[in-house]
Amino acid sequence: MLMRRFFKVSLILINILTAVFFIVGCYSASFGHSFWLAGLFNLASLYLLLLLVIFIIFWLFVKARLALIGVVSIALCWIPLRQLIKLKTGSGFAMQKNKSNLRVMSWNIAHFDILEHKTHPEVKQQMFDLINKYDPDIACFQEMVGSDRYPDAINYVPDIMRSIRMPYQYYCYDPKWSFDSKHEFGVIIFSKYPFVSQHKIAYEPNNYNDIFQYVDVAVNKDTFRVFNLHLQSLKFSAQNLDYINKSAIDEGKSFKQSMSILKKFRKGFELRSLQSDRVKKAVNESPLPVIVCGDFNDVPNSYAYATIGKGLKNAFAEKGSGIGRTFSGISPTLRIDNIFTDKRFTIEQFTCVQKKLSDHFPIITDIFYNGSGL
Repeated sequence: MLMRRFFKVSLILINILTAVFFIVGCYSASFGHSFWLAGLFNLASLYLLLLLVIFIIFWLFVKARLALIGVVSIALCWIPLRQLIKLKTGSGFAMQKNKSNLRVMSWNIAHFDILEHKTHPEVKQQMFDLINKYDPDIACFQEMVGSDRYPDAINYVPDIMRSIRMPYQYYCYDPKWSFDSKHEFGVIIFSKYPFVSQHKIAYEPNNYNDIFQYVDVAVNKDTFRVFNLHLQSLKFSAQNLDYINKSAIDEGKSFKQSMSILKKFRKGFELRSLQSDRVKKAVNESPLPVIVCGDFNDVPNSYAYATIGKGLKNAFAEKGSGIGRTFSGISPTLRIDNIFTDKRFTIEQFTCVQKKLSDHFPIITDIFYNGSGL
């Protein structure tokens, strides 16, 4: 009898803790820099939701009133939960572009697979083929490794421009983050339309994620400001990823890896908060309608997502469906790549191409500028 009571009390406590973590995670954007663990709970929010559903079903058969713990916590999080999961079904993506629309692509291209160019040269060509298949008017790439100075470089930028049929580009990097003697490491915007101006915004100590870019693009009679950014990654090592994916049990190594992962989570959340404040400041100062693309390295309901996306439309939220995973590793719940637009744009359609050529999946949207914000 005593053991039974202990077991019941333990389950109730676990259920309550799960509900608290779930609520904190769903509202993690409200905590900002002050409580980094909220960001960790946010990453786990869909798993916590699943656990709450299991608890609800369990309590309905055991003691129905205790199911209210899960029901109430889910009800309290209904609005942020809608940011995580889109229940509407997508209507498919029309490959044929409407001439009045602008097609925008964002993709963390993971160096165009330069490290494997000798053993798997076909991968880069497959990436080019995918880009050409969707034929974006503007393409924002993160983790770009290329050269704008050496014609014999593997990823010579003018060669890439010809391969993807984009006559305009702005490659943004800091030389201190050179990939090798011929290649730089940065972010790049390609376009079928000319640039009126182009800008790099950098902050000390000029680390890769402390730099972002924007261009003013002349599209027929209108001009838009397009931002391309890559917020702080968690910088997981191969050992960290192996530990997360395989959960190998070795007490000494497990504790060490857990501490390493937690430290990287904390640093990543803190730096992304700072970086997102800087990006939002630049977005707010734009005199032109904005399009914001990038690898946010954070999920919906995060501080970074909420800060940068405030007052803007999210392409997935408008026209996507399901969970919208954009990162192929660690967890199937990671939607960390985004395209936001000014409210004066109408999001016509959206797709995430689930083809593993990089560790990220490309996202593409067609948008129409109506100028009214309606």
